[in-house]
Amino acid sequence: MSGPTDPTPDGCTLCELPVEGVDIADDEGNEFCCVGCRDVYAALGDIEAVELTDVRRARETDGTEPEDPPPEHEATFLEVEGMHCVTCESFIEAAATTTGGVSGAAASYVTDTVRIDHDPDEVSRRQLQDAISGLGYSAYPRDDLFASRQADHWATARLVAGIVVGMMVMMQYIVLIYPTYFEGLFYDDRTSQFLTDAMASSSGIYFFSIIGILTTIILLFTGRPILRGAYVSARQRQPNMDLLVAIAAVSAYLYSVVVTLTGGEHIYYDVTVAIIVIVTVGNHYESTLKAQATDRLSELTAVQVDEARRVIDDGYEDIPVERLCPDDRVLVRSGSRVPVDGTVVKGEASIDEAVVTGESLPVRKTPGEAVVGGSVVASGAVTVGVGADATSSVDRIAELVWNLQSGTSGIQKLADRLATIFVPVVLVLAAAVTGGYLVAGAPPTIALLTGLTVLIVSCPCALGLATPLAVAAGLRDALARSIVVFDDTVFERLRSADTVVFDKTGTLTTGDMQVLDAEIPDAVLRQAVALEERSAHPVGEAVAAASTDAAELTDGGPLADDESAPVTDETPPTAEPTNQEIKVASFQSHTRGVTGEVNGVSVAVGHPKLFSSLGWDVPDRLADRAEQARSDGHVAVLAGQNGIAEGMIVVGDELRDGWEQTLSTLKANDVEVIVLTGDDAEAAARFRNHEAVASVFAGVPPEGKAETVNRLKQTGQTVMVGDGTNDAPALAAADLGIALGGGTAMAADAADAAIVDDNLESVETVFELSRAAGSRVRGNIAWAFCYNIVAIPLAITGLLNPLFAAVAMAGSSLLVTLNSTRKLVDWTVIRRA
Repeated sequence: MSGPTDPTPDGCTLCELPVEGVDIADDEGNEFCCVGCRDVYAALGDIEAVELTDVRRARETDGTEPEDPPPEHEATFLEVEGMHCVTCESFIEAAATTTGGVSGAAASYVTDTVRIDHDPDEVSRRQLQDAISGLGYSAYPRDDLFASRQADHWATARLVAGIVVGMMVMMQYIVLIYPTYFEGLFYDDRTSQFLTDAMASSSGIYFFSIIGILTTIILLFTGRPILRGAYVSARQRQPNMDLLVAIAAVSAYLYSVVVTLTGGEHIYYDVTVAIIVIVTVGNHYESTLKAQATDRLSELTAVQVDEARRVIDDGYEDIPVERLCPDDRVLVRSGSRVPVDGTVVKGEASIDEAVVTGESLPVRKTPGEAVVGGSVVASGAVTVGVGADATSSVDRIAELVWNLQSGTSGIQKLADRLATIFVPVVLVLAAAVTGGYLVAGAPPTIALLTGLTVLIVSCPCALGLATPLAVAAGLRDALARSIVVFDDTVFERLRSADTVVFDKTGTLTTGDMQVLDAEIPDAVLRQAVALEERSAHPVGEAVAAASTDAAELTDGGPLADDESAPVTDETPPTAEPTNQEIKVASFQSHTRGVTGEVNGVSVAVGHPKLFSSLGWDVPDRLADRAEQARSDGHVAVLAGQNGIAEGMIVVGDELRDGWEQTLSTLKANDVEVIVLTGDDAEAAARFRNHEAVASVFAGVPPEGKAETVNRLKQTGQTVMVGDGTNDAPALAAADLGIALGGGTAMAADAADAAIVDDNLESVETVFELSRAAGSRVRGNIAWAFCYNIVAIPLAITGLLNPLFAAVAMAGSSLLVTLNSTRKLVDWTVIRRA
């Protein structure tokens, strides 16, 4: 372990949150905001971590660390439609940083996000948006749904135009041009000769020009994303699939234009059309499946607040949150979210902070205590004084998520890695063949045609379809099993994952409080229910609904005589008969429970610490049971009357079905399993001794979760599985994030995949699909290269002309397509296994 670190002044050594008023430190003098951060640092602190506060990556070209932006600069996050490879990332970052007033930029094609640090007085957000869009992409604010839909409409328009105009071009070839290549096969000799003469006449030149214009539409409109990708690839000197596709398509197009202008006979616009349309259809099919998958997501809960009810002299007014100023006061009623961080100045309420802290239980807040923006008032109403920054913890988490997403560099796809070698080889080969034919004395037309044929047969339509169609098959099979995959690199990234980190509440557990066990006389239970019916606390609601459940758990009534509380002179009078009407004369809510007068008897229901604070006696038998419940990760609720506890109800969120099998399967596949939660150590105790769990980190805040994942990434590929907003930074920080579909919108936004039906066993299914998709990609690429191994020598020797080259190319693409339509995994075999 290294010596004390120096993050930010007075900040937590792990997550950099403030530590003022918190006395938690290790033996080396490192200070922490909570016990959870201290435990994480103790386990992982000697691993050099990547700074989360600086998402701009230092490029390998200079090896220097990027500097923090000036204080007056602000970060703008844009969604960029059209990024699809690592060369796009580099190009956009380089272009953005050359804009005046910009101090840094970080882009990620995985999340279609770019972060730009800039001086708002020198360059506006709109100017940045226009600058990125001017590069051929479509850039817009991340929350601009209209712009997102408009980008989708343009993509659809390009596809439709390619298909419709392409059919117009190909129809002319099928009816009029192809028959001239096969005299006497389709038409008699006289008709074939007539068509040949017509093609060579001025009418033929006009006819070819019309086809050329239609092909131009396809090349420049439908093929625009491909051409843009090729330009970016060449500009960044990183050859990719787009460059190879564009070279073949443009070469055939330029050759045909020259032939048309010089009065030649053989044009190959059909090659250009086929290449552009086939690749566009394959990519669109993949994108369509991703869109359909996203639509299958369950309706998620948004937690960012748009409006606040500000207290004014003559009442209240509803205003946008951004208009709030420090020292303003806002009213927050039961069921509403606290708009910004602040301090309670009036009223009392139970506040659910799970969205930020991950704590499964609400906390009672009284005047003078801090509240966090985005948390929910479960019961009561409070007036909150706006904090000095007038910001929300949820908003800060959202910005942290976007920071992490923009800094998540995409991996180079397998096909693109191959293209870095294949493109230069093909270009050199085509040039060598053309030069060789010229040196050998062949006419320039024959030499150029042979070189063009080499480019066409090398055109990787099959190679270009190999990855998107295999990924589309994975998306399709995942969707059939209620798994939504947002990013097309998920299957490629997941194959190397060696660590899976699980959140607890809402992920390994259901997150819904319910009665698990009870040891309580029926009459006392009825009194407890009468009080808890007036509480909005989740534990209280579980108790209030527990009269039937508890009766079943205790075999229908009071405890047996040998299990009842001992009878002494101080034993309180027996509770009212169960058939008597319950009357609550008074009710008071406390931080850890409730008290009141029921049918003339003083009754208390709540945490053992409530009974201790009231000075009520708790028999050793119940105290031991309560301690056992806490060690099992559950909540012990005592109930009693007139100064003594007489029974206990155990409340907790149940473990999800299949959790043990999921964790055990991952461990069996040599994947390290870690549990990371914002709950306290007792709530996570049940996982510490499980043989499949390597480590448990409890009491960790959202920023600490992200830093924990970030440090784990230094030892291998890390997957995070979570469901809540407090998990979002960790989901975004992980090499790959998986969200449960029943979680929050922010968690889903930060994740790369979502399990719609909350079936935890689907985590292993994602791994299985990843392995199968990888195998399918490799199979498709192997076939594509086998085709090239056969076709390129034939083209070099002149045995193939561009027409037959195009036919062979289409045939290989068809085989790749048919191979990709098969199911990736035979689930019946897996189930039998």
